[in-house]
Parts: sequence; structure tokens; C-alpha cells
Amino acid sequence: MFDAYNVLLYNVYIPRNGVRITRMENGRAQFPFPYQPYNIQEQFMQALYTALDQGKVGIFESPTGTGKSLSLICGALSWLTDYEERRRQEAAALLQEGEVSLSTPSASSATAGSSAEPDWITDFVQKKAERDLVSKLKEEELKRKKREERLEMIRNNVQLKYAMKRKSCEDDEAFKLLQLSKEDQTEMQGDQEDEELIIAEYESDDESKRTSRFCGPENDEDDELIEEHVTKIYYCSRTHSQLAQFVHEVQKSPFSKDISLVTLGSRQNLCINEEVRRLGSIQRINDRCMEMQKNKHEKPHQDEGVKRKRGPPKAVCPFNKASALQQMRDQLLGTVHDIEQLLKQGRETHSCPYYGTRLAIPPAQLVVLPYQMVLHEATRKAAGVQLKGQVVIIDEAHNLSDTLSCVHSAELSGAQLSRAHSQLTQYADRYRNRLKAKNLMYIKQIQFVIEGLVRVLGGKVGQNPQSQITQTGTEMFTINNFLFKAQIDNINLFKLQKYFGKSMISRKLGGFVEKYAGSGVSLHTHSASSKENRRTEGLNRYLQTLQSSHSPTPVSSSDQQGSVETEKALSASPMMQVEAFFVALTNSNTDGRVVLHRQGTLSESSVKFLLLNPAVHFAQVLKECRAVIIAGGTMQPVSDFKQELLISAGVSEERITEFCCGHVIPPENILPLVLCSGPSGQELDFTYQSRDSPKMMDETGRILSNICNVVPGGVVCFFPSYEYSRRIVSHWEANGTLGRLANKKKIFQEPKKANQVEQVLNDFTRCIQRCALDSGGLTGALLFSVVGGKMSEGINFSDDLGRCVVMVGMPYPNIKSPELQEKMTYLDKHLPHSGGRSPGQALIENLCMKAVNQSIGRAIRHRGDYSSIVLCDRRYSRAATLSKLPSWIRDRTSTHTSFGPAFAALRKFFQEKKREETLN
Repeated sequence: MFDAYNVLLYNVYIPRNGVRITRMENGRAQFPFPYQPYNIQEQFMQALYTALDQGKVGIFESPTGTGKSLSLICGALSWLTDYEERRRQEAAALLQEGEVSLSTPSASSATAGSSAEPDWITDFVQKKAERDLVSKLKEEELKRKKREERLEMIRNNVQLKYAMKRKSCEDDEAFKLLQLSKEDQTEMQGDQEDEELIIAEYESDDESKRTSRFCGPENDEDDELIEEHVTKIYYCSRTHSQLAQFVHEVQKSPFSKDISLVTLGSRQNLCINEEVRRLGSIQRINDRCMEMQKNKHEKPHQDEGVKRKRGPPKAVCPFNKASALQQMRDQLLGTVHDIEQLLKQGRETHSCPYYGTRLAIPPAQLVVLPYQMVLHEATRKAAGVQLKGQVVIIDEAHNLSDTLSCVHSAELSGAQLSRAHSQLTQYADRYRNRLKAKNLMYIKQIQFVIEGLVRVLGGKVGQNPQSQITQTGTEMFTINNFLFKAQIDNINLFKLQKYFGKSMISRKLGGFVEKYAGSGVSLHTHSASSKENRRTEGLNRYLQTLQSSHSPTPVSSSDQQGSVETEKALSASPMMQVEAFFVALTNSNTDGRVVLHRQGTLSESSVKFLLLNPAVHFAQVLKECRAVIIAGGTMQPVSDFKQELLISAGVSEERITEFCCGHVIPPENILPLVLCSGPSGQELDFTYQSRDSPKMMDETGRILSNICNVVPGGVVCFFPSYEYSRRIVSHWEANGTLGRLANKKKIFQEPKKANQVEQVLNDFTRCIQRCALDSGGLTGALLFSVVGGKMSEGINFSDDLGRCVVMVGMPYPNIKSPELQEKMTYLDKHLPHSGGRSPGQALIENLCMKAVNQSIGRAIRHRGDYSSIVLCDRRYSRAATLSKLPSWIRDRTSTHTSFGPAFAALRKFFQEKKREETLN
């Protein structure tokens, strides 16, 4: 009996995923869905269910407009529901078998004579193991029932027991604390300020116990807030708007009433304390919030004879109280909220959505968050995200490799290094006699490393970086060679990394201004930490206002925008960037490179860490998770996902599964054309050597003019770069082509500033709508955009807004970039060659075609939509290039060596669509 139980015990608790999984050969027969799903949606959900059930790493492609989000929701949550039910059934069966075994007397061992232990010892060990298993199963069943009962009570609006304990005066107390936090603290004693800035004695390695760094409440009354993690799905996407759209889809799904969902975000997105929100920059908000948490948990002096310093109490956040957070957590678990609803709920209950959502992570079944929070280990830990045995779905993952590289790369300018060294020097000088010896030692080491970094950039610390001239040029180093070059190879960066984390020195330097020899003081921050700064801050602002109002030269809005951006960049603590760079230098020597950019002055020069192997950081996610799903509307080409991110991270081919479906639109609703030559017979070759020729630009103008003659509504034309867009439009303006185009369609251009995109899109839309109502004059609008720009991703040119998408040339990246060349060299060395092409060459082609696929995917957005796609470059006709297009586009693509047949097909396509619309 013990042997059988031992097998059961190991099957349930020992494997990586924590439980024994019953394999389902045929998956699920039906999936709950708000309406009759398309066939491709059923196939998508079936494939997703199987991948999750078998613990696979899946690459899922479903074009935009095919209901991908809803398929992800219904497929994944159906699996989670079945998985939890199987766990309950298995636990119940084991519990019943265990109770029967405990009530049955043990039979005498037949091999007792040969056993070293007496029978009673063997029986005792067996019974103890059985009792432990039964106790554990009972405990888990009790927790599960309590959790389900509590959620049911929440959903039925039943008053919970903890709410009865709340004091009636709690709201009054919260508002009093809020008022105190807003009061000016200029009367505080200078000694008290200094006490707050002193770093506590730092101990490293084995000298001290590990201290908890949980970012939320940390006192005795908060113990009951911490819960065990249940099996959950982490859904990640790129932007908060995409996350909000996903939550709205969940609210419309059949699971909206039964699922516990929590949406995570930054303090900047979720903070409701107006005093903190007014600080603007995310770092200032984080620093102020952390300071309030520290004030909350600081213990008053209890020693006899210690006199409390005078002054108002330290500010604490009135929205971060245990009982209010508990109420917030339960309300989040009971109903699906998006971020706007979270903020509204927080204001109504006077509880912090930022910490409330983190408390809700353990019992939540679905956690929605930006994928940077999952891909970065330190951020995961700070947020309380645990991946062990869980499911991660990464949506909009076409740029996953680039995102991993960016998240784990770091860059420092000479200005930041100089400023950090100045602040740290002043701090050490001011508190030298009050700092512990170990703290001083680590501060000296940080200064030494910063001096080395400034030295390799060709400058010196202690002098104004703007006046220091450096020799221009770019150099690339391995990590070890760079450490030798900077003469900092004898410093233990791992210990410095720990010191940064535990001492939080980056947050203690905000009150120090920048000082350089012979140049006086340059004030770059408006920190409220210094009493003198606070007293003169208003006067300084007033003087700046007078100066700007009497300035002889008016300041343009763009200049004002730039000054605001500069102030935001300077207001960030440079030590935070220094810390990030130190962490980057702890990567393996083969996984990254250090790039030195000398730009003429030390201030403009920079040192950058470039991560070459994103798989090393993605490997931990793949190893810990039960299953990982990488999904997107356009995932082609997938070769770089498999080789660079999965296989390089140690994932076996057997664990990788791929799913790609077509579009829901009828095949006749899309017309992709490859043009090899223009109307005059000029071959279309937009290589870097020939694309600037007047003949090529003139031919492109003729193509667009012909297209605008037959295409109604909106035409979106993508150029490979902003510079080429500027050059070709200037050429057209000079030879009259632009005027001829403007007679047919009103012309719009993609703005370079992000805050102007919305206005251009609105004007573009209104123009097309007006032209549709007016039978004469213009036939629509023509929008000049840029591949990889602000309108190539996340923008919907549906229906009349995008009846034709024109791709001018192939947007290959800059092959002369040192970073790209180093990346190609790394791939050629570490990845296998395939198809006669090196991994470096494949990277260039994949980057190009990913950008193309994202751009041309802007047009078809729903089942009834139709559009044409015109690829202007003979290189698109190559079989290897065509194979990298999405299958639903590739299968309908026709290549034309001459312009006449292609134009005839385009004219016929829109004539038939016009006839269909007239009949309908």
C-alpha cells in the first residue's frame, strides 16, 4: 500500500508543474463563446487548449480582425476551468483512498525477516506518510472551499467579516492624513532631514539575514493580506491601451461573471494621491511613494530619555491602509475592472489601486499586465509576480526579441555620469563622519567605477561635461575588455548591485545639485528634499517667468516641448541609470557588448550596453512556466523566434508548437500585387544605390497617380524611412507630381511628433468621409507614412480609410550600424546556418519583412473589409521574400513584370467591389 501511495504522492506533488495532469487526446469538444465562432476560431481554441494541456511553448498567428483576443480568452479560460476541475477530482480520489488506507489495518510484511527494521517501524513510516498526505490534501481542500465561498460572498455583495471591524472614524482619519501630507514642511529641523538621508549600516553576503523588500504594507495587521498563489494565466501585451481592450473583451465573454481578473500597471497609471500624481515623472512618483511607505513603517523611538524632534509628522499616504486595501482587493476579485474602473473604485473607497492590485495577484485567476513586467526579473519580483507552474500568454509579440534586448540594455551619457559623480561626492563629503565604514567603502567604489566610465569617454570628473571636448568615434568592446579598458576590472559589480538594492542610495541624492570646478552651481532638479531649495523654488520660478517674458526672441511651442523633455530627463536621478548600467555589466561576457559613442563633447557622448542574446533572460520564463504562448496578428517570419529565443534558451523542438490560420475575409476581398516595373517600363529597384535617382522617384509618382485614379477612399503609402519620404516628396513638389496627386486626393503626411498623430488621423478620416458624400472633386485622401513609424503599428485603416496600401521599396535596416553588425556577427557564430544563408543575413531579411508585414496588415480589419496591397520593388518577387509574407496574403499575391496587367487587375477589383456595394 505504501508503494502505491508513494507513486501517487510523487505524481501529484513532485513534478515541475506541481500536479499530475490527465492528458486529453481530443482536447475539448466545445468552447463557451459569446456568438457562433468562425471555423478558424474553433481551430485556434482547440490548438491553444492542447498546447496548454501538454505544457508546450506555442507560436500562434491569427490576423487582426479574426477575433484573436476572444479566442485567447475562451480557449485559455476553458482549459483553466477544466484543469482546476481535474485537480479537484484527483485530490478527492486521493483523499478518499488515503482515508480508506488509514482505517485499514496494515498486513504483516512478507519480507519482515529480510528487512533491517522491525515491522512496527515500517508500518509507522508508511502510516505517517499516508497521514501527512491526507492532512495536506484536506488542508488544500479547505483553503479552496474558503476561497470559493469568499468569492461567492463578494459577488453577492455580502458584507465580509473584516469590514465589521473597521472603525467609524477611519474616513475622517484618512482625510486628516491627506491634509497633513499636503502641508509645507519647511519648518522641519535640518537635523531631522539629515537623519532621513543617512544610509543605514550596510552588510553584505553572509553578514546579515535577507531582508524583505515587499513593496506593500509590512506590519502585523497585514499578515492576513498575503495569500497563496492559485493556478493562473498571465496575459501580457505591449501597451496599456491593448491591455484595456483585452479586459473589455473579457467583460463581453461568457467568463466575465466567474473569472477573478486583476490588471497591473505602474504607479504613474494607478496612483490616486493627487499630491504624488502632480510630480509628473514616473521616477519622482516612485520615489515619493516609497518615501511614504518608509514613513508609515518607521518605528518611533521608545528609548527612555530620547526626546522626539519637533516638527510636523512625516507624510504618509492616506490611501494605503490595510483594511481599505483588503476591501479594494476583494472588490477587484469579485468583478472584472479595467484601469479606469480601478481608479474610480480606488477614489470611492480611499484605497490605493497600485497596492490593491498587487495584493490581488495571488488569488487571481487571470492577471493582465504589460509584458515588460514579465520579461524583467527584478520587476517581476517587485510586483509579486510568480511564474512557477503558471501559464504566460504574450500577445502582440512580433517585437518580442527587440523588447527583451531593450529591457535588458542600458545607456549612460557623459552628462549623467558627471552629475551622478558630483552628487555622490557631495553626499559622501557631507555625511562622511556619520556614515559607517562599509557604506563609505561602497560609495568610494561606485565613485571609482564612474570615474573609469568618464575616463573611457575621454573626459574628467569634477569638470563641466559640456565644456569638455572629446574625439568623435564609435568603439565596440566585449564586457571583459571594456572593464579592462576602464580599469574597473578589480571591482565586484555583483556586490555593488546588492548595495544599490539594499541601501537605496539612488533615492537619497535628489537634494544635491550639480557642482563643477570653476563653473559654480548648475541646478538641474527641483527636489523638495533641501530646505533652502524649497524656500527659493517659488522665487526662482518667478524670475524664470520674468526672464522668458522679456526675452527678445519668442519661444516656439516645439522649443518649449523640447525644454520640457529636457527637464524631465534631467529630473530623473542619474544614479538610477548608473545602477541599471552596473546590472547590465554583470551579464555573461559572450551575451553582450559595450558601445562607446564619442560625440565631440563629454556631455553628448555615451556608453551603452547592448544585449546580443535575449534568450538568456527569456530562458527563466520558459523554464519556470508550465506553458508559454507567443501570439500575434503577424508573426511571420517565425524562424528568428524559434532559433534566437526558444532553441537558444534550451527549449526542445518537441516542446515547440506552431499555429497559423488564414483570415475570415473571403479570398476575393484582398488583392496583393508585386510590381517589378512602372508605367513607363522603368524597373523598380529601390536599393540604396538607385532609389534616389530622379527616374526612380518620377516612376513612383506615376504609379501613385495611376493608383489614385482607380482606388476610392483612402490610400496609405509607406516609405522605408523619414529621410527618404522627405526627399521624394520634395522632388515631387519641385516637378509638379505632388500637385497632380493633390488634384485627385488630399495629401496628408505622418507627423514626427507622437502628440500630433491623433489630429492627423482625425483630419484624414473626416476628409475621406466628406469625399464619400461629395460626388465631385476629390476622391479621397492620400497619406504618406513611414515603415516602423507611428502609423505602421496599432492604427486601424479599416474600410474606406485604407482601400489600398502601397509599399515603396524594402525597409532594410542600416547595415552599417555597429550594433547591427555586432548582432549579425554574434548570430553567425552561435546559430546554425540554414537555406544557404547565414543567421546574420536571415536577421536582416526578417527585420525587413516583419516591418513590411506590420505595415500592410493595417488595411484588412474585419470580415467584410476589402483592400489592395501594392508592393513596389522587383525584389518582392523572389520566392524567399514571398515566403515571409503571412499565408493569407501570400496565397493571393500575383507578380507582374509589367505595369499594364497589374493596373488592369486593380481597376477590375474596385469596379467589382463598387458593383457589389450598389447591389447591396
